[in-house]
Amino acid sequence: MRKFSRLAPAAAVGVAALLLASCGERPDDTQGAGEATGGGESFKACMVLDTGGVDDRSFNQSSWAGFTEAQQQNPDIEIDYTPSADDTQYTPNLQAYVTEGCDTIVGVGGLMADDMAEVAAANPEQSFAEIDSSSGADNVYGIQYNTVEAAFLGGYLAAGMTQSGVVGTWGGLPIPPVTIFMDGFAKGVQYHNEQKGTDVRVLGWDPANASGGTFANSFTDQAAGRSITETFAAQGADIVMPVAGQAGLGAGAAAQAAGGSLNLIWVDTDGCESAADYCQYFISSVTKNLTGSVRDYVLAAAEGEPPTGTYVGTLENDGVGLAPFNQFDAQVPDELKTELDEVRQGIVDGSVTIDSEFAVTG
Repeated sequence: MRKFSRLAPAAAVGVAALLLASCGERPDDTQGAGEATGGGESFKACMVLDTGGVDDRSFNQSSWAGFTEAQQQNPDIEIDYTPSADDTQYTPNLQAYVTEGCDTIVGVGGLMADDMAEVAAANPEQSFAEIDSSSGADNVYGIQYNTVEAAFLGGYLAAGMTQSGVVGTWGGLPIPPVTIFMDGFAKGVQYHNEQKGTDVRVLGWDPANASGGTFANSFTDQAAGRSITETFAAQGADIVMPVAGQAGLGAGAAAQAAGGSLNLIWVDTDGCESAADYCQYFISSVTKNLTGSVRDYVLAAAEGEPPTGTYVGTLENDGVGLAPFNQFDAQVPDELKTELDEVRQGIVDGSVTIDSEFAVTG
Protein backbone atom coordinates (compact mmCIF):
# COMPACT_ATOMS: atom_id res chain seq x y z
CA MET A 1 0.00 0.00 0.00
CA ARG A 2 1.37 3.43 -0.92
CA LYS A 3 2.21 5.58 2.08
CA PHE A 4 3.88 8.68 0.62
CA SER A 5 3.12 11.75 -1.44
CA ARG A 6 4.76 15.12 -1.75
CA LEU A 7 3.98 18.04 0.54
CA ALA A 8 6.03 21.09 1.35
CA PRO A 9 8.17 20.27 4.40
CA ALA A 10 6.89 23.19 6.50
CA ALA A 11 3.28 22.24 5.84
CA ALA A 12 4.03 18.62 6.61
CA VAL A 13 5.50 19.50 10.00
CA GLY A 14 2.56 21.79 10.81
CA VAL A 15 -0.08 19.21 9.94
CA ALA A 16 1.69 16.40 11.76
CA ALA A 17 2.16 18.56 14.85
CA LEU A 18 -1.50 19.52 14.88
CA LEU A 19 -2.71 15.95 14.69
CA LEU A 20 -0.25 14.66 17.25
CA ALA A 21 -1.25 17.44 19.64
CA SER A 22 -4.94 16.73 19.11
CA CYS A 23 -4.88 12.99 19.76
CA GLY A 24 -7.06 12.38 22.77
CA GLU A 25 -8.16 16.07 22.70
CA ARG A 26 -8.87 17.17 19.43
CA PRO A 27 -21.96 17.74 -6.34
CA ASP A 28 -24.62 15.10 -6.64
CA ASP A 29 -25.31 11.61 -5.39
CA THR A 30 -23.00 9.85 -7.84
CA GLN A 31 -19.49 8.64 -7.20
CA GLY A 32 -17.08 11.55 -7.44
CA ALA A 33 -13.33 11.73 -7.92
CA GLY A 34 -10.52 14.24 -8.11
CA GLU A 35 -7.42 13.53 -10.16
CA ALA A 36 -3.94 13.94 -8.75
CA THR A 37 -2.02 16.54 -10.72
CA GLY A 38 1.30 16.79 -8.85
CA GLY A 39 4.56 15.19 -9.80
CA GLY A 40 5.03 12.90 -6.80
CA GLU A 41 3.67 9.47 -5.94
CA SER A 42 -0.10 9.64 -5.55
CA PHE A 43 -1.98 8.93 -2.35
CA LYS A 44 -5.62 7.90 -2.71
CA ALA A 45 -8.10 8.94 -0.02
CA CYS A 46 -11.61 7.49 -0.29
CA MET A 47 -14.77 8.49 1.56
CA VAL A 48 -17.92 6.48 2.25
CA LEU A 49 -20.75 8.94 2.80
CA ASP A 50 -23.74 8.47 5.04
CA THR A 51 -27.25 8.86 3.64
CA GLY A 52 -28.24 12.30 2.35
CA GLY A 53 -25.66 12.67 -0.39
CA VAL A 54 -22.54 14.76 -0.80
CA ASP A 55 -24.60 17.97 -0.92
CA ASP A 56 -26.65 17.36 2.23
CA ARG A 57 -25.86 20.88 3.58
CA SER A 58 -24.45 19.16 6.66
CA PHE A 59 -21.92 16.49 7.73
CA ASN A 60 -21.43 14.71 4.39
CA GLN A 61 -20.83 17.96 2.54
CA SER A 62 -18.48 19.36 5.18
CA SER A 63 -16.51 16.12 5.43
CA TRP A 64 -16.06 15.96 1.66
CA ALA A 65 -14.91 19.59 1.71
CA GLY A 66 -12.07 18.40 3.95
CA PHE A 67 -10.98 16.03 1.18
CA THR A 68 -11.11 18.76 -1.47
CA GLU A 69 -9.11 21.15 0.72
CA ALA A 70 -6.49 18.46 1.32
CA GLN A 71 -6.16 17.92 -2.42
CA GLN A 72 -5.84 21.66 -3.00
CA GLN A 73 -2.93 21.76 -0.56
CA ASN A 74 -1.31 18.61 -1.90
CA PRO A 75 -2.16 17.87 -5.57
CA ASP A 76 -0.60 14.39 -5.28
CA ILE A 77 -3.64 13.33 -3.24
CA GLU A 78 -6.38 11.62 -5.24
CA ILE A 79 -9.85 11.79 -3.70
CA ASP A 80 -13.02 9.81 -4.27
CA TYR A 81 -16.38 9.32 -2.57
CA THR A 82 -19.22 6.82 -2.65
CA PRO A 83 -22.73 7.70 -1.42
CA SER A 84 -24.78 5.33 0.74
CA ALA A 85 -28.48 5.11 -0.09
CA ASP A 86 -29.17 3.32 3.18
CA ASP A 87 -27.35 1.54 6.00
CA THR A 88 -27.17 -1.76 4.12
CA GLN A 89 -24.58 -0.18 1.81
CA TYR A 90 -22.03 0.78 4.47
CA THR A 91 -20.18 -2.53 4.58
CA PRO A 92 -20.10 -3.19 0.82
CA ASN A 93 -19.01 0.40 0.15
CA LEU A 94 -16.19 0.17 2.69
CA GLN A 95 -15.08 -3.23 1.40
CA ALA A 96 -15.17 -2.04 -2.20
CA TYR A 97 -12.67 0.68 -1.37
CA VAL A 98 -10.43 -1.87 0.38
CA THR A 99 -10.49 -3.97 -2.79
CA GLU A 100 -9.79 -0.89 -4.91
CA GLY A 101 -6.61 -0.24 -2.95
CA CYS A 102 -7.35 3.13 -1.36
CA ASP A 103 -4.55 4.30 0.91
CA THR A 104 -7.01 5.46 3.54
CA ILE A 105 -10.79 5.14 3.83
CA VAL A 106 -12.90 7.59 5.80
CA GLY A 107 -16.42 6.70 6.93
CA VAL A 108 -18.84 9.54 7.66
CA GLY A 109 -21.13 9.19 10.65
CA GLY A 110 -21.62 7.16 13.78
CA LEU A 111 -24.22 4.92 12.13
CA MET A 112 -21.34 3.28 10.31
CA ALA A 113 -19.53 2.26 13.51
CA ASP A 114 -20.38 -1.46 13.52
CA ASP A 115 -19.70 -1.80 9.79
CA MET A 116 -16.39 0.04 10.14
CA ALA A 117 -15.35 -2.18 13.04
CA GLU A 118 -16.16 -5.33 11.06
CA VAL A 119 -14.37 -4.27 7.87
CA ALA A 120 -11.37 -2.88 9.80
CA ALA A 121 -10.99 -6.13 11.75
CA ALA A 122 -11.05 -8.12 8.52
CA ASN A 123 -8.43 -5.82 6.94
CA PRO A 124 -5.89 -5.00 9.69
CA GLU A 125 -3.34 -3.58 7.24
CA GLN A 126 -5.82 -1.08 5.78
CA SER A 127 -5.93 2.48 7.14
CA PHE A 128 -9.35 3.84 8.14
CA ALA A 129 -10.78 6.90 9.86
CA GLU A 130 -14.30 7.38 11.13
CA ILE A 131 -16.18 10.60 11.81
CA ASP A 132 -18.38 10.78 14.92
CA SER A 133 -17.22 7.45 16.26
CA SER A 134 -14.13 5.46 17.14
CA SER A 135 -14.00 1.69 17.10
CA GLY A 136 -10.82 1.62 19.16
CA ALA A 137 -9.12 -0.53 16.54
CA ASP A 138 -5.46 0.17 15.86
CA ASN A 139 -6.16 0.84 12.17
CA VAL A 140 -9.13 3.21 12.70
CA TYR A 141 -8.50 6.86 13.56
CA GLY A 142 -11.47 8.33 15.43
CA ILE A 143 -12.57 11.88 14.59
CA GLN A 144 -15.05 12.98 17.25
CA TYR A 145 -16.48 16.19 18.64
CA ASN A 146 -17.63 17.14 22.12
CA THR A 147 -20.52 19.13 20.69
CA VAL A 148 -22.27 19.23 24.04
CA GLU A 149 -20.03 22.25 24.75
CA ALA A 150 -21.01 24.26 21.68
CA ALA A 151 -24.66 23.20 21.91
CA PHE A 152 -24.68 24.49 25.50
CA LEU A 153 -23.80 27.89 24.08
CA GLY A 154 -26.54 27.47 21.47
CA GLY A 155 -29.08 26.77 24.20
CA TYR A 156 -27.93 29.76 26.22
CA LEU A 157 -28.25 31.92 23.10
CA ALA A 158 -31.75 30.62 22.37
CA ALA A 159 -32.86 31.27 25.95
CA GLY A 160 -31.49 34.80 25.74
CA MET A 161 -33.20 35.52 22.40
CA THR A 162 -36.62 33.90 22.74
CA GLN A 163 -39.60 36.22 22.95
CA SER A 164 -42.14 33.51 23.73
CA GLY A 165 -40.21 31.75 26.48
CA VAL A 166 -40.42 28.47 24.55
CA VAL A 167 -37.69 26.93 22.37
CA GLY A 168 -37.27 23.48 20.87
CA THR A 169 -34.89 20.93 19.44
CA TRP A 170 -35.43 17.71 17.51
CA GLY A 171 -33.20 15.12 15.91
CA GLY A 172 -32.91 12.92 12.87
CA LEU A 173 -32.23 9.67 14.71
CA PRO A 174 -31.76 8.89 18.42
CA ILE A 175 -28.02 8.24 18.21
CA PRO A 176 -25.22 9.80 20.31
CA PRO A 177 -23.89 12.22 17.61
CA VAL A 178 -27.43 13.69 17.52
CA THR A 179 -28.52 13.51 21.14
CA ILE A 180 -25.30 15.16 22.30
CA PHE A 181 -26.46 18.35 20.54
CA MET A 182 -29.96 18.12 22.01
CA ASP A 183 -28.71 17.48 25.54
CA GLY A 184 -26.21 20.33 25.41
CA PHE A 185 -28.85 22.69 24.02
CA ALA A 186 -31.36 21.89 26.77
CA LYS A 187 -28.71 22.22 29.46
CA GLY A 188 -27.61 25.57 28.06
CA VAL A 189 -31.21 26.76 28.42
CA GLN A 190 -31.31 25.43 31.98
CA TYR A 191 -28.08 27.27 32.80
CA HIS A 192 -29.52 30.53 31.45
CA ASN A 193 -32.61 30.01 33.61
CA GLU A 194 -30.43 29.46 36.66
CA GLN A 195 -28.15 32.41 36.01
CA LYS A 196 -30.74 34.92 34.79
CA GLY A 197 -33.85 33.90 36.67
CA THR A 198 -35.75 33.08 33.47
CA ASP A 199 -38.16 30.20 32.91
CA VAL A 200 -37.57 29.21 29.29
CA ARG A 201 -39.07 25.83 28.36
CA VAL A 202 -37.52 23.34 25.94
CA LEU A 203 -39.65 21.20 23.64
CA GLY A 204 -38.29 17.99 22.11
CA TRP A 205 -35.72 17.02 24.72
CA ASP A 206 -35.72 16.56 28.48
CA PRO A 207 -32.25 15.98 30.00
CA ALA A 208 -33.92 14.08 32.83
CA ASN A 209 -35.33 11.57 30.33
CA ALA A 210 -32.50 10.81 27.91
CA SER A 211 -34.42 7.89 26.41
CA GLY A 212 -37.13 10.24 25.15
CA GLY A 213 -36.98 13.11 22.69
CA THR A 214 -38.50 14.06 19.35
CA PHE A 215 -37.03 12.55 16.17
CA ALA A 216 -37.87 12.50 12.48
CA ASN A 217 -36.36 8.98 12.23
CA SER A 218 -34.57 10.16 9.11
CA PHE A 219 -31.72 12.41 8.02
CA THR A 220 -33.39 13.08 4.66
CA ASP A 221 -37.14 13.47 5.24
CA GLN A 222 -37.67 17.22 4.94
CA ALA A 223 -41.46 16.87 5.14
CA ALA A 224 -41.13 15.23 8.57
CA GLY A 225 -38.73 17.96 9.64
CA ARG A 226 -41.16 20.67 8.62
CA SER A 227 -44.04 18.93 10.39
CA ILE A 228 -42.13 18.60 13.69
CA THR A 229 -40.99 22.23 13.55
CA GLU A 230 -44.49 23.49 12.82
CA THR A 231 -45.82 21.43 15.74
CA PHE A 232 -43.27 23.04 18.04
CA ALA A 233 -44.24 26.49 16.72
CA ALA A 234 -47.90 25.73 17.39
CA GLN A 235 -46.88 24.93 20.98
CA GLY A 236 -45.26 28.34 21.36
CA ALA A 237 -41.64 27.80 20.27
CA ASP A 238 -40.11 30.73 18.44
CA ILE A 239 -36.58 29.26 18.15
CA VAL A 240 -35.88 25.66 17.07
CA MET A 241 -32.63 23.74 16.61
CA PRO A 242 -32.95 20.75 14.24
CA VAL A 243 -30.16 18.16 14.43
CA ALA A 244 -31.01 16.17 11.34
CA GLY A 245 -28.82 16.83 8.34
CA GLN A 246 -30.86 17.32 5.18
CA ALA A 247 -34.12 16.69 7.06
CA GLY A 248 -33.37 19.87 8.97
CA LEU A 249 -34.05 21.85 5.81
CA GLY A 250 -37.71 21.16 6.55
CA ALA A 251 -37.31 23.44 9.57
CA GLY A 252 -36.09 26.13 7.17
CA ALA A 253 -39.25 25.73 5.12
CA ALA A 254 -41.33 25.99 8.31
CA ALA A 255 -39.54 29.19 9.34
CA GLN A 256 -40.04 30.65 5.90
CA ALA A 257 -43.75 29.87 6.00
CA ALA A 258 -44.01 31.41 9.48
CA GLY A 259 -43.09 34.79 8.05
CA GLY A 260 -40.67 35.92 10.74
CA SER A 261 -42.29 34.50 13.88
CA LEU A 262 -39.97 31.48 13.96
CA ASN A 263 -36.17 31.39 13.85
CA LEU A 264 -33.60 28.62 13.92
CA ILE A 265 -30.21 27.50 15.13
CA TRP A 266 -28.45 25.24 12.59
CA VAL A 267 -25.89 22.55 13.41
CA ASP A 268 -22.65 21.03 12.11
CA THR A 269 -21.88 23.92 9.75
CA ASP A 270 -22.61 27.64 9.54
CA GLY A 271 -26.12 27.51 8.09
CA CYS A 272 -25.59 30.79 6.27
CA GLU A 273 -22.90 29.04 4.23
CA SER A 274 -24.36 25.54 3.84
CA ALA A 275 -28.08 26.37 3.73
CA ALA A 276 -27.93 29.98 2.56
CA ASP A 277 -31.52 30.01 1.30
CA TYR A 278 -32.63 30.13 4.93
CA CYS A 279 -29.86 32.38 6.31
CA GLN A 280 -32.32 35.05 7.38
CA TYR A 281 -33.78 32.60 9.93
CA PHE A 282 -30.49 31.36 11.44
CA ILE A 283 -29.63 33.22 14.65
CA SER A 284 -26.40 31.19 14.69
CA SER A 285 -25.16 27.63 14.21
CA VAL A 286 -23.62 25.07 16.56
CA THR A 287 -20.63 23.91 14.54
CA LYS A 288 -18.01 21.22 14.49
CA ASN A 289 -14.90 21.65 12.39
CA LEU A 290 -15.51 18.66 10.14
CA THR A 291 -13.73 20.18 7.17
CA GLY A 292 -10.59 21.16 9.05
CA SER A 293 -10.15 17.94 10.99
CA VAL A 294 -10.75 15.74 7.93
CA ARG A 295 -8.36 17.85 5.87
CA ASP A 296 -5.64 17.64 8.50
CA TYR A 297 -6.06 13.88 8.83
CA VAL A 298 -5.72 13.30 5.09
CA LEU A 299 -2.69 15.60 4.77
CA ALA A 300 -0.95 13.83 7.65
CA ALA A 301 -1.86 10.39 6.34
CA ALA A 302 -0.43 11.27 2.93
CA GLU A 303 2.93 11.98 4.55
CA GLY A 304 3.46 8.49 5.88
CA GLU A 305 1.81 6.31 8.48
CA PRO A 306 -1.70 7.67 9.12
CA PRO A 307 -2.39 9.08 12.61
CA THR A 308 -3.81 6.67 15.18
CA GLY A 309 -5.94 7.14 18.26
CA THR A 310 -8.75 9.65 18.54
CA TYR A 311 -9.13 13.36 17.90
CA VAL A 312 -11.80 15.12 20.00
CA GLY A 313 -12.91 18.57 18.89
CA THR A 314 -13.67 20.93 21.78
CA LEU A 315 -14.23 24.64 22.37
CA GLU A 316 -10.64 24.87 23.56
CA ASN A 317 -9.11 23.52 20.34
CA ASP A 318 -11.76 25.14 18.09
CA GLY A 319 -13.05 21.76 17.03
CA VAL A 320 -16.57 22.90 17.97
CA GLY A 321 -18.04 26.37 18.34
CA LEU A 322 -20.79 28.87 17.75
CA ALA A 323 -20.91 30.41 14.27
CA PRO A 324 -21.26 34.17 13.66
CA PHE A 325 -24.71 35.69 14.16
CA ASN A 326 -24.68 36.84 10.53
CA GLN A 327 -27.94 38.67 9.78
CA PHE A 328 -28.89 38.59 13.47
CA ASP A 329 -25.72 40.32 14.65
CA ALA A 330 -27.44 43.64 15.33
CA GLN A 331 -30.34 41.89 17.08
CA VAL A 332 -28.25 39.94 19.59
CA PRO A 333 -27.77 42.27 22.58
CA ASP A 334 -24.19 43.18 23.46
CA GLU A 335 -24.84 41.96 27.00
CA LEU A 336 -25.80 38.51 25.69
CA LYS A 337 -22.73 38.41 23.45
CA THR A 338 -20.56 39.17 26.48
CA GLU A 339 -22.29 36.48 28.52
CA LEU A 340 -21.73 33.92 25.76
CA ASP A 341 -18.02 34.77 25.72
CA GLU A 342 -17.89 34.35 29.50
CA VAL A 343 -19.75 31.02 29.40
CA ARG A 344 -17.45 29.78 26.65
CA GLN A 345 -14.39 30.69 28.70
CA GLY A 346 -15.95 29.08 31.75
CA ILE A 347 -16.42 25.81 29.87
CA VAL A 348 -12.81 25.93 28.67
CA ASP A 349 -11.33 26.68 32.09
CA GLY A 350 -13.66 24.33 33.94
CA SER A 351 -15.55 26.91 36.00
CA VAL A 352 -18.71 26.05 34.05
CA THR A 353 -19.32 22.32 34.01
CA ILE A 354 -21.73 20.39 31.78
CA ASP A 355 -22.97 17.16 33.26
CA SER A 356 -23.98 15.14 30.20
CA GLU A 357 -23.90 11.40 29.65
CA PHE A 358 -23.30 12.11 25.98
CA ALA A 359 -20.09 14.11 26.45
CA VAL A 360 -17.14 12.88 24.38
CA THR A 361 -13.72 12.72 25.99
CA GLY A 362 -10.35 11.69 24.65
